[in-house]
Amino acid sequence: MAFNHLSLLRRLLCQTLVRPVQSPLAATSRVGVRPPLCPGTSHLLAPASVRLYATKKAKVKAKGQSAKVNINSALVEDIISLDEVKEEMTSVLAGLKDEFTRNLSIRTSPGALDHIVVATQDGKFPLNQLGQISMKSPQLIMINMSSSPEATEAATRALRLSSMNLNPEVDGTIIKVPVPKVTREHRENLAKLAKQFGNKAKESLRRVRSNAISQVKKAKEGHSEDTIRLVEKQIQQMSEEMAADVDKQLAAKTKELLG
Repeated sequence: MAFNHLSLLRRLLCQTLVRPVQSPLAATSRVGVRPPLCPGTSHLLAPASVRLYATKKAKVKAKGQSAKVNINSALVEDIISLDEVKEEMTSVLAGLKDEFTRNLSIRTSPGALDHIVVATQDGKFPLNQLGQISMKSPQLIMINMSSSPEATEAATRALRLSSMNLNPEVDGTIIKVPVPKVTREHRENLAKLAKQFGNKAKESLRRVRSNAISQVKKAKEGHSEDTIRLVEKQIQQMSEEMAADVDKQLAAKTKELLG
């Protein structure tokens, strides 16, 4: 009889302790199931659930990122030409690259003279199309003008008038260009100048962006606020991407200049 009472007490205790568990946040994958506490109650036990919490770092990263906009330019042509805005911004980057090439050469390679334009009777031509440029030594660049001997004088003049502070010497159809030793101070000054060019390019990008957004605001009539806001966001996004490209060009040029 004592055994029967014990079995009855056990069943009552199990019914009291075990409750059906349902969790809407339970993970779809079962991590593990504990064995039933009492015989015949396994159907009442829910699988162990897993709740996934974003880490603080992930939350901050997600908060700092905004969804990118990618508008079909053909759909907003009556508001603004996004292709033209992009073209203007791209021309700013091209101008920066040209400034770097023309004004920030450290004169240590034949390519440092490629940007020099020679004015001849037949028109203007890049120096490397008129003569063969090579490094005789780290301190001397040689330009062989035998393929265009008539342009030797013009090429010499272009070298002297460049912003590179060169003093070329002519020997027949050969132009010798002594390369001044590049000091650390000179490199640092060029790096500062590169930063100025970069800041100037960013100012130009901001000007293009400002003009474009002003144009969009003037076209508010006949368009929803959401559409106008999306177009403005697209322009802002384009400007930020171009500014990032300016930073990349500046970083690469600074590294080149400082060695």
